Amino acid sequence: MWKISRSFLTGRLCCFPKDPLQDVETWSESVDKVLGCKAGQIAFREFLKSQYSEENILFWLACEEYKKIKTVPEMISSANRIYSEFVQTEAPRQINIDCGTRENITKNISKPSLTSFDTAQKLIYSLMARDCYPRFLKSDIYQGLLRRSDSR
Repeated sequence: MWKISRSFLTGRLCCFPKDPLQDVETWSESVDKVLGCKAGQIAFREFLKSQYSEENILFWLACEEYKKIKTVPEMISSANRIYSEFVQTEAPRQINIDCGTRENITKNISKPSLTSFDTAQKLIYSLMARDCYPRFLKSDIYQGLLRRSDSR
């Protein structure tokens, strides 16, 4: 999806309407502030990648996109992609959810709805908020961005 780049760390990117580091200080307020900002998502994803848990944000973002789907064929296709990439046992980016949630999704994947992944998404969000986010705030990635932001 996205890669954090040297230009992201050092200045403005053409695809951002404003300086991507302008909101860095607000990221410490909540995980929602990080997830609600493209630059925050990129930085958090880079941190999660360093912690071998990048699948969490990728799944969360995939679920956010999934909820915007308007057509049944697109919903079926996207649900199957999310299921095979993140949910099914031995998936390439298998997320850490309880077996009951996994079984429920598996049982209903043949007739997906826009809420098919809600329970799993809430679990992953909770994991990120409770465990990953506090570590992100202490990480070299976030602290470096914060210093960069402060020096402007």
